[in-house]
Amino acid sequence: MTEIVLMSDPKVAAVPVQECGERLVDVRRDSRLLVDERKWQDSAGAFAHVREGVLDRLLRAQALLPGGMRLLFVEGYRPPSLQRRYFDEYASQLRTDNPGWSVEQVRAAASRYVSPPEIAPHSAGAAVDVTLADDDGREVDMGTRMNATPEESADACYTQAENISGAARSHRDVLGAALAAAGLVNYPTEWWHWSYGDRYWALLTGAETAHYGPRELG
Repeated sequence: MTEIVLMSDPKVAAVPVQECGERLVDVRRDSRLLVDERKWQDSAGAFAHVREGVLDRLLRAQALLPGGMRLLFVEGYRPPSLQRRYFDEYASQLRTDNPGWSVEQVRAAASRYVSPPEIAPHSAGAAVDVTLADDDGREVDMGTRMNATPEESADACYTQAENISGAARSHRDVLGAALAAAGLVNYPTEWWHWSYGDRYWALLTGAETAHYGPRELG
């Protein structure tokens, strides 16, 4: 497995943001995209929003999928306050489970699963958690559940994990080929997390600046 750059790496935070001002749009208004209902209890509908450029690329990726498969959109935008809560809760659990770890070790380990709030792609409307479904909307086997932690999955949540079935590997490859061709990049510790226009995307693609920075909805 090639070296993984974590979200906590200073190289990510060092990427400058040149905010383009692109608006956040609700993906539920576009019937071409299948939207999962697991986060619909979010009354503000924040989860269903992404930047316009991200939605355009998701639709492009969907068009590249083989027959019988569709993208299943689960979560996009995440308010900065919610991102901080997720990060702090996971980091707290890691500190409890690993009392000998330094602050830096906890931050790095936490960032495998939840991005540090100040650079989080989700809070910029730049990231999506997405999987594959068949034509009837049933999720296909991806090797782990979406949002499985490294601890519970024995690192099978890593995109290139070897401890998954051949079918799951094939499905991950199909998902990755379509999203990469549409211009998104994957966070290698989470097979479901893809982004465009954020600092992590800029670092991996060699772009001089990120297009999108953290923002509030509305």
